[in-house]
Amino acid sequence: MGCFPCFESREDEKLNSNKQIDHRKQSCPTLPSNMSRLSSGADRLKSRSNVGSRKEPPSQKDAPDANIAAQTFTFRELAAATKNFRPESFLGEGGFGSVYKGRLESTGQAVAVKQLDRNGLQGNREFLVEVLMLSLLHHSNLVSLIGYCADGDQRLLVYEFMALGSLEDHLHDLPPGKGPLDWNTRMKIAAGAAKGLEYLHDKANPPVIYRDFKSSNILLDEGYQPKLSDFGLAKLGPTGDKSHVSTRVMGTYGYCAPEYAMTGQLTVKSDVYSFGVVFLELITGRKAVDSTRPSGEHNLVAWARPLFNDRRKFVKLADPRLQGQYPMRGLYQALAVASMCIQEQAAARPLIGDVVTALSYLVNQTYDPNTKSSGDKDDKRNKDERIGRILKNEEGGGSGRKWDFEGSERDDSPKETARMLNRDLDRERAVAEAKMWGENWREKRRQNAHGSFDGTNG
Repeated sequence: MGCFPCFESREDEKLNSNKQIDHRKQSCPTLPSNMSRLSSGADRLKSRSNVGSRKEPPSQKDAPDANIAAQTFTFRELAAATKNFRPESFLGEGGFGSVYKGRLESTGQAVAVKQLDRNGLQGNREFLVEVLMLSLLHHSNLVSLIGYCADGDQRLLVYEFMALGSLEDHLHDLPPGKGPLDWNTRMKIAAGAAKGLEYLHDKANPPVIYRDFKSSNILLDEGYQPKLSDFGLAKLGPTGDKSHVSTRVMGTYGYCAPEYAMTGQLTVKSDVYSFGVVFLELITGRKAVDSTRPSGEHNLVAWARPLFNDRRKFVKLADPRLQGQYPMRGLYQALAVASMCIQEQAAARPLIGDVVTALSYLVNQTYDPNTKSSGDKDDKRNKDERIGRILKNEEGGGSGRKWDFEGSERDDSPKETARMLNRDLDRERAVAEAKMWGENWREKRRQNAHGSFDGTNG
Protein backbone atom coordinates (compact mmCIF):
# COMPACT_ATOMS: atom_id res chain seq x y z
CA MET A 1 0.00 0.00 0.00
CA GLY A 2 1.31 3.43 -0.88
CA CYS A 3 2.27 6.14 1.56
CA PHE A 4 -0.65 8.33 0.61
CA PRO A 5 -4.06 7.73 -0.91
CA CYS A 6 -5.13 8.90 -4.33
CA PHE A 7 -6.84 12.24 -4.27
CA GLU A 8 -8.90 14.52 -6.46
CA SER A 9 -10.07 17.87 -5.13
CA ARG A 10 -13.64 18.99 -5.65
CA GLU A 11 -14.77 22.44 -6.60
CA ASP A 12 -17.12 22.69 -3.63
CA GLU A 13 -14.55 21.76 -0.96
CA LYS A 14 -13.89 24.49 1.56
CA LEU A 15 -10.42 25.94 1.12
CA ASN A 16 -10.75 28.39 4.01
CA SER A 17 -11.27 25.98 6.88
CA ASN A 18 -9.34 26.32 10.12
CA LYS A 19 -7.57 23.00 9.70
CA GLN A 20 -4.03 22.88 8.39
CA ILE A 21 -1.93 20.41 6.46
CA ASP A 22 -0.17 17.96 8.70
CA HIS A 23 3.28 17.17 7.45
CA ARG A 24 5.56 14.64 9.07
CA LYS A 25 8.84 13.50 7.62
CA GLN A 26 8.80 9.84 6.67
CA SER A 27 10.61 7.61 4.24
CA CYS A 28 8.23 8.78 1.52
CA PRO A 29 5.70 11.62 1.11
CA THR A 30 2.49 11.32 3.10
CA LEU A 31 -0.88 12.91 2.49
CA PRO A 32 -2.95 13.39 5.65
CA SER A 33 -6.64 12.60 5.85
CA ASN A 34 -7.59 16.29 6.02
CA MET A 35 -5.52 17.12 2.97
CA SER A 36 -8.32 19.01 1.23
CA ARG A 37 -8.51 21.69 3.89
CA LEU A 38 -6.16 24.64 3.95
CA SER A 39 -5.97 27.38 6.54
CA SER A 40 -6.42 30.87 5.17
CA GLY A 41 -4.13 33.82 5.65
CA ALA A 42 -6.88 35.54 7.61
CA ASP A 43 -6.98 32.66 10.08
CA ARG A 44 -3.27 32.93 10.67
CA LEU A 45 -3.50 36.71 11.01
CA LYS A 46 -6.06 36.34 13.78
CA SER A 47 -3.88 33.93 15.71
CA ARG A 48 -0.76 36.01 15.23
CA SER A 49 -1.89 38.57 17.80
CA ASN A 50 -1.62 35.89 20.46
CA VAL A 51 1.96 34.93 19.69
CA GLY A 52 3.59 38.20 18.81
CA SER A 53 5.78 38.61 15.77
CA ARG A 54 5.85 35.82 13.22
CA LYS A 55 8.85 33.53 13.00
CA GLU A 56 10.00 31.52 10.06
CA PRO A 57 8.58 27.98 10.31
CA PRO A 58 11.21 25.31 10.73
CA SER A 59 12.18 23.35 7.68
CA GLN A 60 11.02 19.81 7.17
CA LYS A 61 14.52 18.51 7.74
CA ASP A 62 14.98 20.33 11.02
CA ALA A 63 11.54 19.67 12.43
CA PRO A 64 9.97 16.47 11.14
CA ASP A 65 7.03 16.90 13.50
CA ALA A 66 6.12 20.40 12.28
CA ASN A 67 2.38 20.86 11.74
CA ILE A 68 2.64 23.48 9.00
CA ALA A 69 3.99 22.46 5.62
CA ALA A 70 3.79 25.93 4.09
CA GLN A 71 3.26 29.43 5.41
CA THR A 72 -0.10 31.12 5.03
CA PHE A 73 -0.24 34.72 3.85
CA THR A 74 -2.96 37.32 3.75
CA PHE A 75 -3.82 38.94 0.45
CA ARG A 76 -2.73 42.26 1.91
CA GLU A 77 0.75 40.86 2.62
CA LEU A 78 1.18 39.61 -0.92
CA ALA A 79 -0.21 42.80 -2.43
CA ALA A 80 2.40 44.71 -0.45
CA ALA A 81 5.13 42.28 -1.53
CA THR A 82 4.34 42.81 -5.21
CA LYS A 83 3.60 46.55 -4.92
CA ASN A 84 -0.09 45.90 -5.64
CA PHE A 85 0.74 43.57 -8.52
CA ARG A 86 2.05 46.43 -10.59
CA PRO A 87 3.03 45.75 -14.23
CA GLU A 88 6.73 46.24 -13.42
CA SER A 89 6.53 43.17 -11.18
CA PHE A 90 4.89 40.98 -13.84
CA LEU A 91 6.99 37.92 -14.75
CA GLY A 92 4.69 35.91 -17.00
CA GLU A 93 1.43 34.06 -17.34
CA GLY A 94 0.51 30.39 -17.40
CA GLY A 95 -2.52 28.16 -17.23
CA PHE A 96 -3.00 28.88 -13.53
CA GLY A 97 -2.75 32.67 -13.74
CA SER A 98 -0.28 35.53 -13.63
CA VAL A 99 3.10 35.43 -11.89
CA TYR A 100 4.69 38.45 -10.20
CA LYS A 101 8.01 39.06 -8.56
CA GLY A 102 7.78 40.25 -4.98
CA ARG A 103 9.71 40.73 -1.78
CA LEU A 104 8.28 39.70 1.57
CA GLU A 105 8.30 42.66 3.94
CA SER A 106 8.72 40.42 6.98
CA THR A 107 11.91 38.70 5.80
CA GLY A 108 13.10 40.61 2.74
CA GLN A 109 13.10 37.37 0.75
CA ALA A 110 12.56 37.62 -3.00
CA VAL A 111 9.64 35.46 -4.11
CA ALA A 112 7.48 34.65 -7.11
CA VAL A 113 3.75 35.09 -6.46
CA LYS A 114 1.31 33.23 -8.71
CA GLN A 115 -2.23 34.61 -8.67
CA LEU A 116 -5.14 32.39 -9.62
CA ASP A 117 -7.18 33.45 -12.62
CA ARG A 118 -10.64 33.40 -11.08
CA ASN A 119 -12.17 32.92 -14.51
CA GLY A 120 -10.18 29.75 -15.10
CA LEU A 121 -12.01 26.45 -15.30
CA GLN A 122 -9.63 24.49 -13.08
CA GLY A 123 -8.09 27.09 -10.87
CA ASN A 124 -9.25 25.80 -7.49
CA ARG A 125 -8.32 22.23 -8.30
CA GLU A 126 -4.87 23.13 -9.59
CA PHE A 127 -4.33 25.38 -6.58
CA LEU A 128 -5.14 22.64 -4.10
CA VAL A 129 -3.14 19.95 -5.91
CA GLU A 130 -0.09 22.19 -6.17
CA VAL A 131 -0.15 23.18 -2.48
CA LEU A 132 -0.43 19.54 -1.44
CA MET A 133 2.16 18.21 -3.85
CA LEU A 134 4.82 20.81 -3.11
CA SER A 135 4.17 20.59 0.62
CA LEU A 136 4.99 16.91 0.54
CA LEU A 137 7.57 16.54 -2.20
CA HIS A 138 11.02 18.02 -1.62
CA HIS A 139 13.99 17.71 -3.94
CA SER A 140 16.75 19.94 -5.21
CA ASN A 141 15.26 19.77 -8.70
CA LEU A 142 11.72 20.72 -7.65
CA VAL A 143 10.77 24.34 -7.03
CA SER A 144 10.11 25.11 -3.34
CA LEU A 145 6.71 26.32 -2.19
CA ILE A 146 7.06 28.98 0.50
CA GLY A 147 3.38 29.47 1.19
CA TYR A 148 -0.08 30.27 -0.10
CA CYS A 149 -3.01 32.62 0.36
CA ALA A 150 -6.64 31.51 0.53
CA ASP A 151 -8.30 34.76 1.64
CA GLY A 152 -11.93 34.83 0.56
CA ASP A 153 -11.98 34.09 -3.15
CA GLN A 154 -8.30 34.94 -3.57
CA ARG A 155 -5.95 32.05 -4.39
CA LEU A 156 -2.22 32.76 -4.55
CA LEU A 157 0.91 30.63 -4.36
CA VAL A 158 4.30 31.87 -3.16
CA TYR A 159 7.45 30.21 -4.49
CA GLU A 160 11.17 30.72 -4.20
CA PHE A 161 12.25 33.20 -6.84
CA MET A 162 14.21 31.65 -9.72
CA ALA A 163 16.58 34.32 -10.93
CA LEU A 164 17.16 33.02 -14.47
CA GLY A 165 13.54 32.46 -15.46
CA SER A 166 12.44 29.46 -17.49
CA LEU A 167 14.34 27.21 -19.88
CA GLU A 168 12.05 28.48 -22.62
CA ASP A 169 13.42 32.00 -22.07
CA HIS A 170 16.94 30.76 -22.83
CA LEU A 171 16.11 28.55 -25.80
CA HIS A 172 13.58 30.38 -27.93
CA ASP A 173 13.07 33.91 -29.23
CA LEU A 174 16.27 35.22 -27.69
CA PRO A 175 16.54 39.02 -27.54
CA PRO A 176 19.33 40.75 -29.48
CA GLY A 177 22.68 40.42 -27.75
CA LYS A 178 21.73 37.34 -25.73
CA GLY A 179 23.85 34.32 -26.61
CA PRO A 180 22.56 30.74 -26.76
CA LEU A 181 23.15 28.17 -24.04
CA ASP A 182 26.36 26.23 -24.58
CA TRP A 183 26.42 22.45 -24.95
CA ASN A 184 27.59 21.71 -21.40
CA THR A 185 24.84 23.86 -19.88
CA ARG A 186 22.21 22.16 -21.99
CA MET A 187 23.29 18.73 -20.83
CA LYS A 188 23.38 19.94 -17.22
CA ILE A 189 19.82 21.25 -17.46
CA ALA A 190 18.59 18.04 -19.08
CA ALA A 191 20.23 15.87 -16.41
CA GLY A 192 18.86 17.97 -13.55
CA ALA A 193 15.32 18.01 -14.95
CA ALA A 194 15.50 14.23 -15.41
CA LYS A 195 16.53 13.84 -11.77
CA GLY A 196 13.45 15.82 -10.75
CA LEU A 197 11.28 13.39 -12.71
CA GLU A 198 13.19 10.45 -11.26
CA TYR A 199 12.32 11.63 -7.77
CA LEU A 200 8.63 11.87 -8.68
CA HIS A 201 8.57 8.49 -10.40
CA ASP A 202 10.86 6.40 -8.20
CA LYS A 203 11.05 8.00 -4.75
CA ALA A 204 7.43 9.05 -4.21
CA ASN A 205 5.11 6.18 -3.31
CA PRO A 206 2.83 5.85 -5.19
CA PRO A 207 4.67 7.53 -8.05
CA VAL A 208 3.68 11.02 -9.12
CA ILE A 209 3.10 11.64 -12.82
CA TYR A 210 3.99 15.24 -13.60
CA ARG A 211 1.84 15.42 -16.75
CA ASP A 212 3.00 18.89 -17.84
CA PHE A 213 6.72 18.55 -18.52
CA LYS A 214 7.71 21.33 -20.94
CA SER A 215 10.43 23.94 -21.32
CA SER A 216 8.35 26.75 -19.81
CA ASN A 217 7.84 24.71 -16.62
CA ILE A 218 11.57 24.16 -16.05
CA LEU A 219 12.83 27.10 -14.03
CA LEU A 220 16.50 27.97 -13.68
CA ASP A 221 18.25 29.10 -10.54
CA GLU A 222 21.73 30.60 -10.29
CA GLY A 223 24.23 28.42 -12.12
CA TYR A 224 21.45 27.09 -14.38
CA GLN A 225 20.22 24.67 -11.75
CA PRO A 226 16.90 23.37 -13.16
CA LYS A 227 13.79 22.93 -11.06
CA LEU A 228 10.39 21.62 -12.10
CA SER A 229 7.47 23.94 -11.39
CA ASP A 230 3.69 24.10 -11.85
CA PHE A 231 2.31 20.90 -10.34
CA GLY A 232 -1.35 21.74 -10.89
CA LEU A 233 -1.82 18.88 -13.35
CA ALA A 234 0.19 16.27 -11.41
CA LYS A 235 -1.49 12.91 -10.81
CA LEU A 236 -0.73 9.97 -8.58
CA GLY A 237 0.44 7.04 -10.65
CA PRO A 238 -0.90 3.47 -10.75
CA THR A 239 -0.50 1.19 -7.76
CA GLY A 240 -0.65 -2.54 -7.25
CA ASP A 241 -1.23 -4.49 -10.45
CA LYS A 242 -2.59 -1.49 -12.32
CA SER A 243 -0.60 -0.45 -15.38
CA HIS A 244 -2.01 3.05 -15.77
CA VAL A 245 -4.44 5.62 -14.46
CA SER A 246 -7.25 6.88 -16.65
CA THR A 247 -7.94 10.59 -16.72
CA ARG A 248 -9.07 13.27 -19.08
CA VAL A 249 -6.36 14.49 -21.39
CA MET A 250 -4.56 17.57 -20.10
CA GLY A 251 -1.22 19.11 -20.89
CA THR A 252 0.35 21.00 -23.77
CA TYR A 253 0.15 20.12 -27.45
CA GLY A 254 3.47 18.93 -28.79
CA TYR A 255 4.58 17.48 -25.46
CA CYS A 256 1.82 14.92 -24.76
CA ALA A 257 2.60 11.27 -25.34
CA PRO A 258 0.53 9.83 -28.22
CA GLU A 259 -1.06 7.01 -26.22
CA TYR A 260 -2.15 9.45 -23.52
CA ALA A 261 -3.55 11.92 -26.05
CA MET A 262 -5.56 9.16 -27.75
CA THR A 263 -6.77 7.08 -24.80
CA GLY A 264 -6.38 9.15 -21.63
CA GLN A 265 -4.31 6.32 -20.14
CA LEU A 266 -1.49 7.88 -18.13
CA THR A 267 1.76 6.21 -17.01
CA VAL A 268 5.21 7.37 -15.96
CA LYS A 269 6.28 6.66 -19.55
CA SER A 270 4.03 9.56 -20.59
CA ASP A 271 6.40 11.87 -18.71
CA VAL A 272 9.38 10.17 -20.36
CA TYR A 273 7.97 11.07 -23.78
CA SER A 274 7.53 14.69 -22.73
CA PHE A 275 11.09 14.70 -21.43
CA GLY A 276 12.27 13.45 -24.80
CA VAL A 277 10.56 16.38 -26.52
CA VAL A 278 12.22 18.89 -24.19
CA PHE A 279 15.57 17.16 -24.65
CA LEU A 280 15.12 17.53 -28.41
CA GLU A 281 14.43 21.23 -27.85
CA LEU A 282 17.72 21.49 -25.99
CA ILE A 283 19.63 19.67 -28.72
CA THR A 284 18.03 21.38 -31.72
CA GLY A 285 17.11 24.79 -30.33
CA ARG A 286 13.68 24.37 -31.95
CA LYS A 287 10.25 24.71 -30.34
CA ALA A 288 8.08 21.63 -29.81
CA VAL A 289 5.53 23.23 -32.12
CA ASP A 290 6.46 26.14 -34.37
CA SER A 291 4.01 27.28 -37.03
CA THR A 292 6.58 29.74 -38.41
CA ARG A 293 8.73 26.89 -39.72
CA PRO A 294 8.38 25.58 -43.28
CA SER A 295 5.76 22.97 -44.03
CA GLY A 296 6.77 19.61 -42.59
CA GLU A 297 8.80 21.19 -39.79
CA HIS A 298 6.01 22.55 -37.58
CA ASN A 299 6.13 19.61 -35.17
CA LEU A 300 9.59 18.95 -33.71
CA VAL A 301 9.18 15.20 -33.19
CA ALA A 302 7.70 14.62 -36.65
CA TRP A 303 10.56 16.58 -38.22
CA ALA A 304 13.31 14.86 -36.21
CA ARG A 305 12.25 11.21 -36.47
CA PRO A 306 13.24 10.67 -40.13
CA LEU A 307 16.65 12.20 -39.41
CA PHE A 308 17.33 9.62 -36.70
CA ASN A 309 17.56 6.95 -39.39
CA ASP A 310 20.64 8.41 -41.09
CA ARG A 311 23.80 9.31 -39.18
CA ARG A 312 24.90 11.53 -42.03
CA LYS A 313 22.03 13.83 -41.12
CA PHE A 314 22.67 13.96 -37.37
CA VAL A 315 24.45 17.30 -37.65
CA LYS A 316 21.20 18.78 -38.98
CA LEU A 317 19.67 18.07 -35.57
CA ALA A 318 22.20 20.19 -33.69
CA ASP A 319 21.24 23.78 -32.88
CA PRO A 320 22.93 25.92 -35.58
CA ARG A 321 23.44 28.66 -32.99
CA LEU A 322 26.03 26.39 -31.35
CA GLN A 323 28.14 26.93 -34.47
CA GLY A 324 29.62 23.45 -34.21
CA GLN A 325 30.72 23.93 -30.59
CA TYR A 326 29.65 20.49 -29.37
CA PRO A 327 31.23 17.01 -29.21
CA MET A 328 30.15 14.83 -32.12
CA ARG A 329 30.20 11.74 -29.94
CA GLY A 330 28.12 13.53 -27.30
CA LEU A 331 25.62 14.59 -29.96
CA TYR A 332 25.21 10.99 -31.11
CA GLN A 333 24.66 9.80 -27.57
CA ALA A 334 22.23 12.60 -26.74
CA LEU A 335 20.23 11.86 -29.88
CA ALA A 336 20.12 8.17 -28.94
CA VAL A 337 18.59 9.07 -25.56
CA ALA A 338 16.09 11.48 -27.12
CA SER A 339 15.11 8.95 -29.77
CA MET A 340 14.39 6.28 -27.18
CA CYS A 341 12.32 8.64 -25.06
CA ILE A 342 10.00 9.62 -27.94
CA GLN A 343 9.23 6.08 -29.07
CA GLU A 344 5.58 5.84 -30.10
CA GLN A 345 5.07 2.71 -28.01
CA ALA A 346 5.24 3.53 -24.31
CA ALA A 347 6.75 0.14 -23.40
CA ALA A 348 9.70 0.84 -25.72
CA ARG A 349 10.71 3.96 -23.80
CA PRO A 350 13.30 3.67 -21.03
CA LEU A 351 12.55 4.34 -17.41
CA ILE A 352 13.57 7.79 -16.24
CA GLY A 353 16.19 6.25 -13.95
CA ASP A 354 18.01 4.86 -16.99
CA VAL A 355 17.77 8.26 -18.67
CA VAL A 356 19.34 9.88 -15.60
CA THR A 357 22.18 7.37 -15.75
CA ALA A 358 22.88 8.11 -19.41
CA LEU A 359 22.69 11.87 -19.00
CA SER A 360 24.87 11.81 -15.90
CA TYR A 361 27.56 10.24 -18.05
CA LEU A 362 27.14 12.94 -20.70
CA VAL A 363 27.38 15.70 -18.10
CA ASN A 364 30.63 14.25 -16.81
CA GLN A 365 32.09 14.31 -20.34
CA THR A 366 32.63 18.09 -20.25
CA TYR A 367 33.17 19.59 -23.68
CA ASP A 368 35.95 22.13 -24.07
CA PRO A 369 36.01 23.69 -27.56
CA ASN A 370 39.55 24.96 -26.94
CA THR A 371 41.02 21.59 -26.05
CA LYS A 372 41.50 18.80 -28.56
CA SER A 373 42.94 15.64 -27.09
CA SER A 374 44.74 13.07 -29.19
CA GLY A 375 41.72 10.80 -29.00
CA ASP A 376 39.21 13.50 -29.87
CA LYS A 377 37.32 12.86 -33.07
CA ASP A 378 35.66 16.24 -33.36
CA ASP A 379 38.08 18.04 -35.65
CA LYS A 380 36.85 18.53 -39.20
CA ARG A 381 39.25 16.13 -40.91
CA ASN A 382 38.49 13.15 -38.71
CA LYS A 383 34.80 13.98 -38.71
CA ASP A 384 34.71 14.00 -42.50
CA GLU A 385 36.64 10.73 -42.65
CA ARG A 386 34.28 9.07 -40.21
CA ILE A 387 31.17 10.24 -42.03
CA GLY A 388 32.74 9.12 -45.28
CA ARG A 389 33.34 5.64 -43.90
CA ILE A 390 29.76 5.38 -42.65
CA LEU A 391 28.48 6.59 -46.00
CA LYS A 392 30.62 4.01 -47.79
CA ASN A 393 29.50 1.24 -45.48
CA GLU A 394 25.84 2.05 -46.02
CA GLU A 395 26.32 2.01 -49.76
CA GLY A 396 28.68 -0.89 -50.16
CA GLY A 397 28.61 -2.98 -47.03
CA GLY A 398 31.24 -3.25 -44.31
CA SER A 399 30.90 -2.29 -40.68
CA GLY A 400 29.38 0.83 -39.24
CA ARG A 401 29.95 2.26 -35.78
CA LYS A 402 27.93 2.47 -32.62
CA TRP A 403 28.99 4.49 -29.59
CA ASP A 404 28.40 3.04 -26.13
CA PHE A 405 28.34 5.06 -22.91
CA GLU A 406 31.80 3.99 -21.86
CA GLY A 407 33.10 6.11 -24.72
CA SER A 408 34.47 3.19 -26.75
CA GLU A 409 33.74 2.33 -30.34
CA ARG A 410 32.55 -1.05 -31.43
CA ASP A 411 31.89 -2.52 -34.82
CA ASP A 412 28.31 -3.09 -35.79
CA SER A 413 26.33 -3.06 -38.98
CA PRO A 414 24.79 0.17 -40.23
CA LYS A 415 21.46 -1.60 -40.15
CA GLU A 416 21.77 -2.21 -36.41
CA THR A 417 23.02 1.33 -35.81
CA ALA A 418 20.03 2.78 -37.63
CA ARG A 419 17.76 0.37 -35.85
CA MET A 420 18.89 1.70 -32.47
CA LEU A 421 17.70 5.16 -33.46
CA ASN A 422 14.78 4.05 -35.59
CA ARG A 423 11.28 5.04 -34.55
CA ASP A 424 10.19 1.40 -34.89
CA LEU A 425 12.83 0.09 -32.48
CA ASP A 426 11.39 -2.96 -30.71
CA ARG A 427 10.75 -2.58 -27.03
CA GLU A 428 13.11 -5.32 -25.87
CA ARG A 429 16.13 -3.78 -27.54
CA ALA A 430 15.28 -0.28 -26.34
CA VAL A 431 14.93 -1.33 -22.72
CA ALA A 432 18.04 -3.52 -22.95
CA GLU A 433 20.09 -0.63 -24.35
CA ALA A 434 19.01 1.68 -21.56
CA LYS A 435 19.79 -0.90 -18.89
CA MET A 436 23.15 -1.66 -20.47
CA TRP A 437 24.09 2.03 -20.40
CA GLY A 438 23.07 2.20 -16.77
CA GLU A 439 25.05 -0.88 -15.78
CA ASN A 440 28.13 0.25 -17.70
CA TRP A 441 28.13 3.66 -16.10
CA ARG A 442 27.46 2.35 -12.60
CA GLU A 443 30.35 -0.10 -12.96
CA LYS A 444 32.63 2.63 -14.25
CA ARG A 445 31.58 4.91 -11.39
CA ARG A 446 32.42 2.25 -8.82
CA GLN A 447 35.80 1.56 -10.42
CA ASN A 448 36.81 5.20 -10.67
CA ALA A 449 35.30 6.16 -7.29
CA HIS A 450 33.85 9.29 -8.74
CA GLY A 451 31.03 9.35 -6.22
CA SER A 452 27.29 9.26 -6.68
CA PHE A 453 25.61 11.16 -9.48
CA ASP A 454 22.06 10.31 -8.44
CA GLY A 455 19.66 13.11 -7.39
CA THR A 456 19.53 13.79 -3.69
CA ASN A 457 16.32 14.29 -1.83
CA GLY A 458 15.75 17.77 -0.53
